[in-house]
Amino acid sequence: MPGSLLRSHVLRLAAALVAVPGTVLAQQPAAAPAKSEAWQIVAPSQSSLVFARDGSFIGEIGRQWRTSVSIRTLPKYLPQAFIAVEDHRFYQHNGVDVVGIAGAIKDNILGASRGASTITQQLVGNMHPDLVDRRDKSIARKLREQAAAREMERHYNKEQILEAFLNQIDFGHGWFGIESASRHYFGKSAAQLSIAEAASLAALPKGPAIYDPAKYPDRNRNRRNAILDLMVGQKFLARAEADAAKAQPLVTAPAGGMSAPSPYYLDVVRSLAERAGIPVTQGGYRIYTALDPLLQRSAVTALAEGTAAVEARPGYRNPTLANHAKGSTEYLQGAVVAIDPSTGDVRALVGGRNYQESPFDRAVNGLRQPGSSFKPFVYARAILDSLPPNAIVPDTSLEIPQVDGSLYRPRNDDGEFLGNITLRQAITRSRNPVAVQLWLRSGADSVIALAQRFGISTAIRPYPSSAIGASEVHPIEFVAAYTAFANLGTPVEPRFVYRVEDHNGRTVWGQPIRTLPPALDPATTFIVRDMMRDVVERGTATAVRRYIPRDVPVAGKTGTTNDNTDVWFVGVTPDIVAGVWLGLDHPRPIAERGVAGGTLAAPIFSQMLLRAGLIHPTGTWPVPPGVVTAELDRETGRLSEPSTPVERRYNEYFLPGTEPAALRVDARRLFTLGPITF
Repeated sequence: MPGSLLRSHVLRLAAALVAVPGTVLAQQPAAAPAKSEAWQIVAPSQSSLVFARDGSFIGEIGRQWRTSVSIRTLPKYLPQAFIAVEDHRFYQHNGVDVVGIAGAIKDNILGASRGASTITQQLVGNMHPDLVDRRDKSIARKLREQAAAREMERHYNKEQILEAFLNQIDFGHGWFGIESASRHYFGKSAAQLSIAEAASLAALPKGPAIYDPAKYPDRNRNRRNAILDLMVGQKFLARAEADAAKAQPLVTAPAGGMSAPSPYYLDVVRSLAERAGIPVTQGGYRIYTALDPLLQRSAVTALAEGTAAVEARPGYRNPTLANHAKGSTEYLQGAVVAIDPSTGDVRALVGGRNYQESPFDRAVNGLRQPGSSFKPFVYARAILDSLPPNAIVPDTSLEIPQVDGSLYRPRNDDGEFLGNITLRQAITRSRNPVAVQLWLRSGADSVIALAQRFGISTAIRPYPSSAIGASEVHPIEFVAAYTAFANLGTPVEPRFVYRVEDHNGRTVWGQPIRTLPPALDPATTFIVRDMMRDVVERGTATAVRRYIPRDVPVAGKTGTTNDNTDVWFVGVTPDIVAGVWLGLDHPRPIAERGVAGGTLAAPIFSQMLLRAGLIHPTGTWPVPPGVVTAELDRETGRLSEPSTPVERRYNEYFLPGTEPAALRVDARRLFTLGPITF
């Protein structure tokens, strides 16, 4: 067919398609009036923006991540880039481009398939997918779309349509609209986009997954440059401007434009706000949180590297993150919580290794046995009951009759018993029989009541095995309980949200700092915390000192449950209280050997602080009033003598009346102790 005749035929066909319903629709029954009209521009769903403690952007909350903006706030070349590639006759047609349809029909006849939908038609389909399903390739759908597009152009001007289009587009990753795309791909507002960046985003409507500038920079760059040429051809840009834009490197923002990956944190924020009656999912709010981006990034990285190192061990038999059944989360999981003990601010939270595969938050909603990391509460009760840290207790075999007639026999992880040792040595080396004896001595009810005063709300079973962490806890609540050791007895509740502002900037909700009533007096707390320092200096958590200098005070406790199913480390410094848990979702041994909180969890804690720069001394733990100090022999637990080797000498601390008898008979010492507090 000659070219002129083909063009004439194509134009007649195109005119027929846009002018009359034709036989296809004529065979359909008359449609009932729709509840919403496909030509109407409706306000799309928006999201609420979430910010870290330093004001940096960390994510959005909403069904679609979108922030609508006025087209008048955008540089003129931004919408022009979309017009150039999507609908260059946008300002000439009435919603349907007859010339474009003719060209598409011609190309299709010649074997080069392409579409001819105008920006207005795309807006109709994207805004009203329930009325005009753009996946439907039938002529009937196209005619409905064209009719709605022409009607839309009769009710709205070009600026309104173009603005709605830019705010409606799906740019991939759940990011909708030009503002969200700009924020996530380039880390800036759409009003700040360069010409090159505007053209890069204009490349995406054709295929967000294909032209993703972060994943496929070469593809995006090529299409960006082609769009820049189109803008020159349509006189939106001068050739020099386009060439300068082409010369610009394609640089996308890391981590999707967010200062720290924190999806689990965002879920907690959303849940808290909605429980407070703030509909943040509906969008339009600005939420300011306690998250510390550097510490959060450090927590994510330390957990990722620490768990990967475990999976890389010779003989590791469980599924791994890199090699597991699709849809399964039965590989090694982990959780990290870091809290500022002075305020309760949750500065970092990681609820798992892969949020996309498993959004279940193990840090907040998980229930796991804490193992020996529960022991500080048992020892605190013993010290409170006037048992001094140098008291001699037997680490020996026990047989405790149970209600069901069985015998409970607590064992140590190393399979050994050390005989008579001090309380300090017992917690340092995490001796299970000693903790059970202290539980029995103080009474289950007393220990449980004390743990509850620390803020633990989960049920602690009144069985001897609970002394060594057999009762399950929520990790975030458990870590928050340790804030009492940093605060000389006063625990604080976790705080995530500083304030929520509405679209007018008015504060509508926020979490205040909340402290619980003191769980312990300062003197008792100091003594227990100092015993926990020995866990780090010479006990089960010495791995901490491979990364954190000795001039940074660190106290903590490791935890390893029966059969190596859970490992923990919860650490305390003057600046931060943080806990790390590792395990599998359905409890089973992590590995056959080499599994302990001190070898797997404690290094993750330390690496997190190292990466976050929290390894410099910023505070000390001075001895509070009411504590008696004496120099003892670490080996015997008695007062040191002139012959005691220097390496065995250490300072021990006592509640008044529990110090060695030789000190109590010195009446002159009473005037040097300072006030006694309880």
